[in-house]
Amino acid sequence: MHIAVLSHPKSWYRRDLQRAAEECGHRVTTLPFERLTACVQTGRSTVWGEAIDLTDADAVIVRTMPPGSLEQVVFRMNLLARLEARGVQVVNSARAIECAVDKYLTTARLTAAGLPVPATIVCENAEAALAAFDQLGGDVVVKPLFGAEGRGILRVSDPDLALRTFRTLERLQAVLYLQRFVEHEGFDVRVMVLDGRVLAGMRRRNPHDFRTNVSRQAQAEPVQLSDREREWALRAASAVGARLAGIDLLYDRDGNGFVIEVNGVPGWQALQRVTRCDVAREVIQSIEQHREPKSDRR
Repeated sequence: MHIAVLSHPKSWYRRDLQRAAEECGHRVTTLPFERLTACVQTGRSTVWGEAIDLTDADAVIVRTMPPGSLEQVVFRMNLLARLEARGVQVVNSARAIECAVDKYLTTARLTAAGLPVPATIVCENAEAALAAFDQLGGDVVVKPLFGAEGRGILRVSDPDLALRTFRTLERLQAVLYLQRFVEHEGFDVRVMVLDGRVLAGMRRRNPHDFRTNVSRQAQAEPVQLSDREREWALRAASAVGARLAGIDLLYDRDGNGFVIEVNGVPGWQALQRVTRCDVAREVIQSIEQHREPKSDRR
């Protein structure tokens, strides 16, 4: 098979996926989103990565979604959708990534699926955000609508600071996503899901920061997942339509659990280190199992 990986050239995940694919005897092409080009003419629509026609690839693995303008992000999603329409496996699909990258849409999908989420209010102006701040108990986490690895997340519990924060975000034309702060014991649980099954889980512990991302110096450790955690993770991945997903679960001090996030481009370096689960090989084997003969493509 020919597998393309959309990734930053220096990414650890690019190297891990290339290692796993080559061990299974497959050819790998790696390139960033910025190198993709669309070619449309009568009777044919193709997507190129430099000199390679990606519509002839067997699969494309999305390992990055770099920042960009609205035009750039929409264009990238449309490229992925065109590849899917040509019968190329795309992991994850454009629709799944669009949902997972949007915190409001993800939270709405989770609650529609009957999963517990912290109380959340999303708005576009400082006055509405200040009212939401009071409604959520005067202690909130403000998150960028699009973002990952804890970047841009603030905890705000002072009314004056809240107003200044909300006015600044309003001037930047940002959407204000406010979530009630969950008092927790300094850890969360990350569950890795692939093809409707749980691969592994880990606990991420950070006693010095309410953000428990490993990129924020949290310590990863293996964890025995409960049946409920497995069920929640599978339902969360299904809610956003993701084949591969990292589900974050958080518990308050009374033991009440919440689904915090669904990551559609999940990292697994720390999880692999503490669980010995070869996620990259699992992904390649999943692609093998879902391979569609090129003669059957539309």
